[in-house]
Amino acid sequence: MRRRRDESGTAIVEFVWLAILLIVPLLYIVLAAFDTQRAAYAASAAARSAGRAFVTAPDQATGYQRAREAVRLAYRDQRLETVPEVRITCRPDPRHCLTPGSVVRAEVHSAVSLPLMPAALGSNTPTIRVDSEHEAPYGTFREARP
Repeated sequence: MRRRRDESGTAIVEFVWLAILLIVPLLYIVLAAFDTQRAAYAASAAARSAGRAFVTAPDQATGYQRAREAVRLAYRDQRLETVPEVRITCRPDPRHCLTPGSVVRAEVHSAVSLPLMPAALGSNTPTIRVDSEHEAPYGTFREARP
């Protein structure tokens, strides 16, 4: 005669395994979304701050330095170690940004590495690109600066 197996208590084991299989990927997705959102906030603040710092500078050389420092501070505020590249362009005359009526455009480009990626991947870790732009007008009734 065959004995019937007692299956009492197996539902809890199955539930725990299903919970682990569903919660771990969900938790990873949430962590990746939080890191990406943090980088997006940093990029937005960095572009805005870089444009304002450039426009308020006494000259263009100082403006570029102030813009880079503003980007560095914005990323440090979000506890991000990477310092992204910032590009400052001006219109209508790219050589004279601080002239009345010109518009200064600050662009910040960075990449966010996915969390919990092994260091063995080196520079091949997957990243999410984050970009931001901000245009800051240099007032029409302001004095031209070198």
